[in-house]
Amino acid sequence: MILDEILNVPYVMWLFEQLALPQIYYTTSYKGPDSAVSNTIVTKLLIYSSVNENSLFGLVNNAGRATPMAPTDWMQIDDFNTILDVNLMGLIEITLKLLPLLKKAKGRVVNVASVMGRLAFLGGGYCLSKWGVEAFSDILRRDMQHFGVKVSIIEPGCFKTGVTSSEVIERDLLRLWNQLTPEVRESYGDKYFVEYIRAQRFSMKRLCDSDISKVTKCMEHALIAKYPRTRYGSGWDAKFFWLPLSYAPTLLSDMMLRMLLPTPAASRKSVSRVPLDV
Repeated sequence: MILDEILNVPYVMWLFEQLALPQIYYTTSYKGPDSAVSNTIVTKLLIYSSVNENSLFGLVNNAGRATPMAPTDWMQIDDFNTILDVNLMGLIEITLKLLPLLKKAKGRVVNVASVMGRLAFLGGGYCLSKWGVEAFSDILRRDMQHFGVKVSIIEPGCFKTGVTSSEVIERDLLRLWNQLTPEVRESYGDKYFVEYIRAQRFSMKRLCDSDISKVTKCMEHALIAKYPRTRYGSGWDAKFFWLPLSYAPTLLSDMMLRMLLPTPAASRKSVSRVPLDV
């Protein structure tokens, strides 16, 4: 769902050398466990020389983490902050710091969001952060159009990366499940937890695409095309399921998404007790 460290160095070297691009920053940032948001760490930074060393042509923001993802009442506020600090606040911070250089070069900003920034599906901070990336990018694009800076958003579907590892996701789900109060656990039931794990495992192993070049090609086009697109959908699931479903009536999208996850035990017990007003 998110794409951390998606570009390998040889590919980037070849791309930028062949196209003789000016300075390009590709950043993957994260918040350390004991650091403040202002101390965002750039873990991957590729710089290419330019005639004007005081300007920057391109910035690709691909910071991200996905977990924890689970029903909302399994979460604590720190679970939300952990993701928002990385996926949203880190992206905003590095963009603001480099924006003066991008304005001088009339450069490009490419922000990697997600289809989950168009259609919220799973609980936790991931969808919130990606909606935030979408909003920030839209505002940035409208503000920077007066200065010749172009802003593009990439909306990948599910891809096989370290972030979408079933082992990582299931470990976090088990942690959340074990810290629930007896009342909340009873409302969902042990069967729900088993089926939720199974649904996650199926989606990660069967539905995620292994061809990440579908995303890197979008990055390439956004950086070098004369007329870059505002939004790029990456992956078959993004183009043919998630993005079309985001335009559907809420009733229909809710019904479709409800079919993808199990039903809590308390919901099954209460269905027959719900009064109908006719």
